Amino acid sequence: MLLDGVHVPLTTPFYPDGHVYVRKLEHNVRRYSLTPVSGLIALGDGSEAAALSDEEQREVLQAVAETAAADKVLTATLNQAGCDPALRLAEYAAALRFDVLLLASPAQWSGNTAALASWLRVLADRAPLPCLVASRCGDASIELEMLADLAAHPNVLGVLEQSAHISRVADLRVATAKVRRTVSTTITFTAATGRMLQPAQAEAASPQGGFVSAASLATGAAVAGVATVLDAPAVPVLRTRTRQVSSQILWAHAGQATEALRAGAGGIATAVAASVPQAVFEIWAAWKDGDAGLMHEKQARVAAVEPALLDAGAPLLKSGAELSGYFGGRPRLPLVAPTAPERERLASALDGMRS
Repeated sequence: MLLDGVHVPLTTPFYPDGHVYVRKLEHNVRRYSLTPVSGLIALGDGSEAAALSDEEQREVLQAVAETAAADKVLTATLNQAGCDPALRLAEYAAALRFDVLLLASPAQWSGNTAALASWLRVLADRAPLPCLVASRCGDASIELEMLADLAAHPNVLGVLEQSAHISRVADLRVATAKVRRTVSTTITFTAATGRMLQPAQAEAASPQGGFVSAASLATGAAVAGVATVLDAPAVPVLRTRTRQVSSQILWAHAGQATEALRAGAGGIATAVAASVPQAVFEIWAAWKDGDAGLMHEKQARVAAVEPALLDAGAPLLKSGAELSGYFGGRPRLPLVAPTAPERERLASALDGMRS
């Protein structure tokens, strides 16, 4: 799976009583699907996934899968401490035709190198979908040696680099220089998702429904008094190409995105994109156009508000999303909604970036 472009970590809307607001999540996914971002990340940073039950996480995945546009790469995040629960959710995501699994190492394995390595290796070995490895475990970065070793695994696409150190992107690129993957793309070299390659087939109409196919007439199977319709045309097969890629790297920040892309990152996956997806995409678009000056300008305005948004987490990210026309709503307790002055400062900071 090709991971170029901008990937949006989704927030999770809630009713005032704390239940997951599925209809509002679907509304958000539809709006994000109209933007030029490449993909959507469910249960990732800013999603309050730790506060969701297993059933609620499945509910979120189902809503995203059933609502997202077919050309958006869908990533499901796994962060369960146990391998078996994580693999059960992975199987569910695969059944919903997600494209990628993000292995977000649980914080309890921070400092326990053996358990961390085992968790990542077991999931990479048994996961039914290609995996992307998040580079952070708790508050610490996973050692480059471990990430490079995982990047060579046939079921691992690459790394989501969450540190703020550009040197790690360059070092990962060097450490994984020999890794080669063949991915399917569209004829314009964008990602060919599983839902694009295997479109849902419409159910054939039955005689009980009042129609028979034209083919049935040739065998004398027509029923008196029943209308006849032509067979539905076959769904056209998506035309694809293949592309050779190395181990792929996504940069988890808008800040220093220019430097990260120059160092070898293929895309951006910052939680801020949930609030201002178009503004983050414009950084990527300027990079693709080779316009360094414009890229620095676009990067600077998002980077100016990114630290405050990320430090405040889901509550402020949701408020930012509301300013762009998405549904934010209250966070789930014990998190609390931003105060009126905080929202006013955010509105001022995001002025001109709402999308």
